[in-house]
Amino acid sequence: MSFSSPKVFWQFLRRELTGLSELCFPPVCPLCRQSMAASEPFCSSCLEAVLPVSPPSCPRCHLPFAGQDGSDHFCQACLQEPPFFLWARSAGLYDETLRLAIQRFKYQGDFNLDRPLAHLLRAALQDLLRQFRPDLLVAVPLHKTRLRQRSYNQALLLARALGRNLDLPAPCRLLVRTRSTPPQIGLKASERRRNLRGVFAVRRQLNGERILLIDDVMTTGATARECCRTLRASGAGEVAVAVLARARLQG
Repeated sequence: MSFSSPKVFWQFLRRELTGLSELCFPPVCPLCRQSMAASEPFCSSCLEAVLPVSPPSCPRCHLPFAGQDGSDHFCQACLQEPPFFLWARSAGLYDETLRLAIQRFKYQGDFNLDRPLAHLLRAALQDLLRQFRPDLLVAVPLHKTRLRQRSYNQALLLARALGRNLDLPAPCRLLVRTRSTPPQIGLKASERRRNLRGVFAVRRQLNGERILLIDDVMTTGATARECCRTLRASGAGEVAVAVLARARLQG
């Protein structure tokens, strides 16, 4: 058997080794440990428990309008202060199975969830990614103090896994957090925005690149708004946001 290039050879070898591994060690769901199809990120039961953001929602920031009927419409925040991103989308609601997966990935050091979660996110964004065609992926950064405490940035692990899936770069120090801030939990949207103003910086001038910002959860959108504002001010072209989960806003 001949190969046209070393890359083709390694692709062939990877497929063969993957097939052998699956024959010897049948795949199991990384969440519930039940048997699953090798082509899926999770078993069918866990996938069915990932709840999508159903209409109506905001077409800009993907905020779900709980308890409302009708078609999608812009939320008050996006009408009053349009964000610097074209759109934000998620793989589902921050609820049940997806919440459990993110918490294990983010707080319990379950690094092996990076690839299945990236697979889940890509599937949810497939049509949008074909239209948007990003040049690179940028993870929401942690401040060095928080990074030392946690030892890893889950958004960066997700961005790198998605980047390998899409064959796109995911630089780790392009966007940085310049100072530590109090936790966002429990703050109102306006307080979150003030808390984050001027917190992020870009370490090199950008030249019109189309950027997909990556994070695990979006709640009020304050972090994504400030990151995208910083990226655009530093020369980025169009920016969009991809998160694993979109949280419902509480009353």
